Amino acid sequence: MTLIKSISGIRGTIGGKVGDNLTPVDAVKFASAYGTWLKNTYGKDNKNLKVVVGRDARISGPMIHNLVVNTLIGLGIDVIDLGLSTTPTVEVAVPLESADGGIILTASHNPKQWNALKLLNDKGEFLNGVEGEKILAIAEAEAFDFSDVDSLGEIIENDAYMDIHIDEVLNLALVDVDAVKAAKFKVVVDGVNSSGGVIIPKLLELMGVEVVKLYCEPNGHFPHNPEPLKEHLKDICELVVEEKAHLGIVVDPDVDRLAFISEDGEMFGEEYTLVAVADYVLSKTPGNTVSNMSSSRALRDVTNAHNGSYEASAVGEVNVVELMKKNNAIIGGEGNGGIIYPESHYGRDSLVGVALFLTHLAKKNMSVSALRASYPEYYMSKNKIELTPQIDVDAILVAMTEKYKNEDISTIDGVKIDFANEWVHLRKSNTEPIIRIYTEAPLQSQADALALRIIDEIKAIAGI
Repeated sequence: MTLIKSISGIRGTIGGKVGDNLTPVDAVKFASAYGTWLKNTYGKDNKNLKVVVGRDARISGPMIHNLVVNTLIGLGIDVIDLGLSTTPTVEVAVPLESADGGIILTASHNPKQWNALKLLNDKGEFLNGVEGEKILAIAEAEAFDFSDVDSLGEIIENDAYMDIHIDEVLNLALVDVDAVKAAKFKVVVDGVNSSGGVIIPKLLELMGVEVVKLYCEPNGHFPHNPEPLKEHLKDICELVVEEKAHLGIVVDPDVDRLAFISEDGEMFGEEYTLVAVADYVLSKTPGNTVSNMSSSRALRDVTNAHNGSYEASAVGEVNVVELMKKNNAIIGGEGNGGIIYPESHYGRDSLVGVALFLTHLAKKNMSVSALRASYPEYYMSKNKIELTPQIDVDAILVAMTEKYKNEDISTIDGVKIDFANEWVHLRKSNTEPIIRIYTEAPLQSQADALALRIIDEIKAIAGI
């Protein structure tokens, strides 16, 4: 059973039984629930509702896309159809179109058999917990009321938004296109055969960058696991060295996660994407930052160095955004390579990340490896334990909290245990049937050892 319903949307594998997987029936059901919630929320006074819909290049994308779009039409909602797009592009389009919401059809970093409906509000931001719960309740009750034949919605196709999004990024005050052009960068791009393979090269070319494309055909056949982690990126690491490129750029299928490869073929570190971009932004516009509690301490260190204030939120983009607004953070995001820059919009955006990073690199006039070496050294170990229905995760987390009660502990999102020089964060995934175990320490060996120790302790508690 892989159908995962959460406040941020519905995610599952294609095929199988209704209610167990993301079948056509489930796609229609949850599109109906979202459309019904929009009508209940914004549809008073016979207002004509509008929703922006875009998808990544997954093989199942066109099927899910047609089901979702036509379900909204059946509810009397007009659809601005972006076709092949990215998550941040849809987020940008919602307010520009004065739309009432948006749906991105993508399972983000999950493998090709997965797809999902990611749901946005009228600001182009992810729904909060209360809104998500209402949609889940509507879906459960199947409380849908479809429109009659004279009140059906319309489809308005608009394939210009990737270009509009690029223009929005290039017009940001801290993006210096002339400086990047003068640096004459050569960059290898791994677009994992999704929409990033279209939009990232186009952005780079407009910034005067020489682009070497790797897996940039948007056909949905992911050539490697699409999560941008070191173990999946051997090809681009080798090609960066072979091409004598200044760096490599990797995005996930919906272009909201961003990783860099240094000129020596080594990972810059997904955690350090946000650290480097924040360093540049804070150097020009001092202020506060936010990331989630599974993210590196390095952002805190860099923020403090710029006399700003850093705070950690619960995991999940909606939680990061909420705390960013509360703290007036000028930049934030997640340690998985997600950059949230409010000057553009409140959503993780790899285009914004690329443009700001290249500007920073050009102005620093140093290699990517030298830039990485200029930041505090922390190393992470990211692990997971597959869950079976018999495992009581909450009991495990309670037991671990009790075991380490004399340490600095946060339980706002799973359990985070802060030791003097290292930390571990344990939490149930919102998107997969697993417990995530993230550790960080000044040395990789220390992070790995802490992770192994914690995993052994969890297995002992669970009896596995």
